[in-house]
Amino acid sequence: CTFSIFLFSFYRKSLSRNSVRSRMSLRSPKSYNSLQKGAVIWDPKPLQVKKIFEALKKGLNEYLEAHQAELDYLAGRHKDTKRNSRLEMISQITPSLFPLQKQIRSVERYIRKLEFHISKVEELDEAYCIQCRLRDGATNMKHAFSLSPSTKASRESLVELYKNFQECTEDMCFIERALEVHLGEFHLKMKGLVGFARLCPGDQYEVFVRLGRQKWRLKGKIETDDSQTWDEEEKIFIPTLHEKFEIKVTELRGLATILVGVVTCDSINFFTTKPQAIIVDITELGTIKLQLEVLW
Repeated sequence: CTFSIFLFSFYRKSLSRNSVRSRMSLRSPKSYNSLQKGAVIWDPKPLQVKKIFEALKKGLNEYLEAHQAELDYLAGRHKDTKRNSRLEMISQITPSLFPLQKQIRSVERYIRKLEFHISKVEELDEAYCIQCRLRDGATNMKHAFSLSPSTKASRESLVELYKNFQECTEDMCFIERALEVHLGEFHLKMKGLVGFARLCPGDQYEVFVRLGRQKWRLKGKIETDDSQTWDEEEKIFIPTLHEKFEIKVTELRGLATILVGVVTCDSINFFTTKPQAIIVDITELGTIKLQLEVLW
């Protein structure tokens, strides 16, 4: 067991020399000011984070495939235009080529940015998996030592294991914070309430959407023609790893407010190229629903 502790510590130290934290410390402190060592550390959530890694990589690859298809289409048009120009025996480049070339260069630049983005997410994913396995190994070894007779050597080993466990935990939390930089934005668009007979002309409602510390409060009214008017229709949220969308709907009656319902919504399915229509049941029986559209 003592030799296992030595191997674990040696492997842990060799990884720390090339850890994600040491590489990212070379970046601008302005961009990663919240990632510095010593910031508040929360308990890592490996299962949730691994799901987000997979959803994020899938969504980024969808964007890459879509832009690669667009590039192929533009390249084909460019080739046809050049061939037609030669057939017409025009000695100089046709002016219609310039907009196409500019568009092609723009798409190529965006594809390179996407490829770089994907490589960074994959790098973080690999580092997170390593730290997670090391942390699990430290936990198992701590449990094994706690069952053995207490000796000076075992107590020293437990201290070393606890230190390694803390270092792995800190690195995992750091990687989680680094990952949040790469999550992009969610554009939420209010599509209205659905309630059929429950919604009457003149009814007024307030919808409150929260994601961590980010909040969106908007008021709406049911018009005489059953249409709805809202004082705000769109809001941008920055995705987080450990927070779900919390949606609360209240009905406004004069000075009184009546709670219609509160629901939570996971954002893991929003990492996709296509706008997602979300319809959530606000009441337990589903008599009033809220419809939103999310674009990542």
